[in-house]
Amino acid sequence: MLDMSLTASQQEWRTKVRNFVEKFVIPNAAEYDRTGEFPQKIIEEAGKAGLLDFAVPKEYGGPGLDSLTVSIIQEELGRGCVAIQTTIGGNGLSAYPVLFGGTEEQKKKYFQFILDKKITAFALTEPGAGSDAASVQTTAVLDGNEYILNGTKCFCTNGAYASVMTVIASTDPAKGVKGLSAFIVETDREGITIGKKEEKMGIRASNTVEVIFNNVRIPKENLIGEEGKGFKLAMMTLDAARLSVASAALGLSKRVLEETIRFVKEERKGGRPIVSSQYVQFKLADMAMLIEASENLIHKTCYLKDSGKRYSKESAMAKAFATDVAMKVAAMAVDLFGPYGYLKESVVEKLMRDVKVMQIYEGTNQIQRIVIANNLIRN
Repeated sequence: MLDMSLTASQQEWRTKVRNFVEKFVIPNAAEYDRTGEFPQKIIEEAGKAGLLDFAVPKEYGGPGLDSLTVSIIQEELGRGCVAIQTTIGGNGLSAYPVLFGGTEEQKKKYFQFILDKKITAFALTEPGAGSDAASVQTTAVLDGNEYILNGTKCFCTNGAYASVMTVIASTDPAKGVKGLSAFIVETDREGITIGKKEEKMGIRASNTVEVIFNNVRIPKENLIGEEGKGFKLAMMTLDAARLSVASAALGLSKRVLEETIRFVKEERKGGRPIVSSQYVQFKLADMAMLIEASENLIHKTCYLKDSGKRYSKESAMAKAFATDVAMKVAAMAVDLFGPYGYLKESVVEKLMRDVKVMQIYEGTNQIQRIVIANNLIRN
């Protein structure tokens, strides 16, 4: 029979992260959202709790977690605050190119930053190259035993706080995506500056900045894999990262449902709690069904990944579906809250602002549909 129960270890991780979120994230999330301040103290506590190194394999000193456990961690963090989940999740996003394509020496070097509780970043997007990675203009030119990096990256999560980044740059612009390569870049190198800090509608506590590379010299040994492998590594990275986005959206959706149930039980109209209305009950049922479908799709994708099977199509499905569901569920909650849902002091108001970007980053949901369709056509 199909066993969908969590292992004892997975249950322990869920409890551990849930307790962390209840203690450090939920009580402070609204204030960080109001100020837009980077949640440094919470990130330090996350480091102490062992939540920053979730992507590091056991052989390099990390916990060596399976995909479903990582999904559970991101879900619980997303339940608390997507901005803080995005910050912590950035350590996985940046590590994946090294994990998938790095040498033993590179893995030991890069993962040590994470084990030392440092923040890391992944730099792919540029002002003219978002969904179209072939348009990357940042260049890496080999000069003796060093590459010289020039260009500008934008919307870089954790960029101003990262100790090291994985950067996608072109080593042969004439080849388009086949000329892209991936690099490890320590942020204390001369020529790296942080540009504009973005002020966002949601996930305001996450750091989103422009990163400028001006004749930045990095050793040849910092090339991940081979020249021309950058696009493949970026796509493999996004396949894995999309599962984290889907999982965080699932956590946010569950939080929305929790808050909505609490509200409709307490709010009264005509002397009766509004939860007694069949209309309200049907809305709750619709929300619950969508959330359950998201969870099942995410868990199936984790199974495929851990089984070593292809999961690119399912990862795109999970990301698009779970974030679309989260947006729909949040909008339904605001409707049920009525005018209270539209107030700044409302929990669901923040959740609705936070979730919108999840339909956009790590590849827009329109791009996910292209990925899904291409996989269907090829088969």
